[in-house]
Amino acid sequence: MEEKQNSAALSKRGKLAVLLCLLLALAASAVTVWAVFFRQAEGVLAPDYAPQETEKHAQTVSGEGEEKFESEKGGGGVSLEYSDQVSVDLSEQTAALLFTNPHRSNQNMLIQIVVQEKVLVQSGILPPGYRVMTLDLLDGASDLLSVGGYDGTFLIYYYSPESGEKAMINTEIPIHIEVKE
Repeated sequence: MEEKQNSAALSKRGKLAVLLCLLLALAASAVTVWAVFFRQAEGVLAPDYAPQETEKHAQTVSGEGEEKFESEKGGGGVSLEYSDQVSVDLSEQTAALLFTNPHRSNQNMLIQIVVQEKVLVQSGILPPGYRVMTLDLLDGASDLLSVGGYDGTFLIYYYSPESGEKAMINTEIPIHIEVKE
């Protein structure tokens, strides 16, 4: 009689364990479906091929005589000049920065400013010999920010000047962002 009670208890535990596993599997499936189909994307994607137009705020810089970096076919060489301090003006919807793609670089660049995995700014193309000191905030970016300081990142994407194709490598630079009204 005692064996029957033990057997019945084991059977109930086994059924409970199977039920628990089924519930966990169902929950995991629900999370997967949500992540694949319903979750909003986190930011703006950099294009695989460079935009055709140069960034509207880009300015030419001196250094015309600088020798271009040599690179093998399919490769590239870049030089960067930048300040790690960025100021965002919410009333003007702009970011004030200093970023230069010197003449010696042989790749075009596209710059994103990212805070907490949200892209706030994305430039147009910045060819060698150009710099930007102002970029426009993306639509809705000012709604994500409040007055104060943020740690952020410059994400720099490189593009072939000939084909416009994005390079396999990009650069991340830590920056400090000060937001004001």
